[in-house]
Amino acid sequence: MINNMGIIEDRLNQIGITLQEPKPPVANYLGTKQVGNLLFVSARVSQLTGIVGEEISEGQAKNAARDTVVLLLAIIKKDIGDLDKIKGVVKLQGFIRSSEKFIRQPQVLDGASELLIQLLGEDGKHARTATGVNQLPFGAVIQLDMVLQLK
Repeated sequence: MINNMGIIEDRLNQIGITLQEPKPPVANYLGTKQVGNLLFVSARVSQLTGIVGEEISEGQAKNAARDTVVLLLAIIKKDIGDLDKIKGVVKLQGFIRSSEKFIRQPQVLDGASELLIQLLGEDGKHARTATGVNQLPFGAVIQLDMVLQLK
């Protein structure tokens, strides 16, 4: 568990979410990179594996998107020390491992978007991309990355 809770982490705890220590990157990259007041957050994949529209339901994938944004928040917390330094979410990009017939990628990505808005209010609203793909690292259902604006 990561210590030093602020307002955003308190909101997470109120809805039953505790940030865990993030896993280190699996290759040669940084978890985050700050440029000015923008924080670019490297992609993280879901723990859920499979193909949406085949063995994974839309609801399961939506929950995986929510869980994956929590993994990103843990990385952000580790790198910047306090989630309350986040002014807002600029962009969320999601890749959803989908069957050819599955076309509801935006609804799946709502799992992540809704949590960000719940935590940050209007500042959690963001531009985004929801793309269906045929494969993701480790067979994951979801891969997310973000751009944040810092205070």
